[in-house]
Amino acid sequence: MGARKHEMAERLKAEKKQKAIAILRNCPTSPRKMRLMADNIRGVEVNRALGILRYSKQEASIRMEKLLKSAIANWVAKNEGERLEDNVLCVKEIYVDSARMLKRIQPAPQGRAHRIRKRSNHVTIIVDKLV
Repeated sequence: MGARKHEMAERLKAEKKQKAIAILRNCPTSPRKMRLMADNIRGVEVNRALGILRYSKQEASIRMEKLLKSAIANWVAKNEGERLEDNVLCVKEIYVDSARMLKRIQPAPQGRAHRIRKRSNHVTIIVDKLV
């Protein structure tokens, strides 16, 4: 039983070594807009994903492209013996979570006030080999 547990632990360790994670926190873009960009590159090979982000006209794509490049660099740092050109990497997981919200007040007609919520988000990208 102990050998089997050890074998599973080794396999999980090897799988974790191949994955690379990059996290962007408190990005001042609404989560809804960022999720639209995340949906475009989820499950896509990294070079194609970089092309999609580079030629997209949304502002969220600029930050997302920088984050994806960081995740690729993290993968290269984790897997020192392997070359990036020999492996086919893809965006395994990408998710966008809501972050802090700045609440502001804007004057409205007849002495009223409207609340403005300036949203921000957290983005997490996991890059892994394409199986």
